[in-house]
Amino acid sequence: MLNKKVTSSLLVIAAVFAANSSASAQDKTAKIGVLNDQSGLYADITGQGSVLAAQMAVEDSGLTAKGWKIDVLVGDHQNKPDVGVNIARQWYDRDKLDVIVDVPTSSVGLAIANVVKEKNGVYLNSGSGTSDLSNAQCSPNTIHWAYDTYQLANGTGTALTKAGGDTWFFLTADYAFGTALERDTTNAVSAVGGKVVGSVRPPL
Repeated sequence: MLNKKVTSSLLVIAAVFAANSSASAQDKTAKIGVLNDQSGLYADITGQGSVLAAQMAVEDSGLTAKGWKIDVLVGDHQNKPDVGVNIARQWYDRDKLDVIVDVPTSSVGLAIANVVKEKNGVYLNSGSGTSDLSNAQCSPNTIHWAYDTYQLANGTGTALTKAGGDTWFFLTADYAFGTALERDTTNAVSAVGGKVVGSVRPPL
């Protein structure tokens, strides 16, 4: 695991790099938007904890002592792509945001990636796990700083199939991450001789 100093530096470097591409570089300001679930099922693993982590990263970077003003904005996307997109657009259009971070919930993450590409911003994803962010919808504006469904499928799925668990039935959460994980695991299982006999998709 990377130590805290390295992780903190990467977060703030992303914001400063984005700021250096805009007029805000003239007065040494950068804005980081933590966009996540503040009130729903992912609030405990992201939520205010991610906000605090971003604030600590700014402090650890030492840039404020060198004259930089780095603001951390907070948005609750409520696990809804349209809500996330509206927040992101307001941040870019009104607040002149430099980088969006976190974004759990893959459906929201995919929508945010499109907005960030349109605005030519920076999206440092550490919350959305769909492999589409680095494959089908890969973007030069998105850094996928997290696990993804390809990794999970080809690690766990391949290992279990080779160990004898070669017949699979999926109970898949019906949202972007769940369907991507089912797809990638099906491919991984089939590649080593396993078979998938069916699936059901209950709502998240």
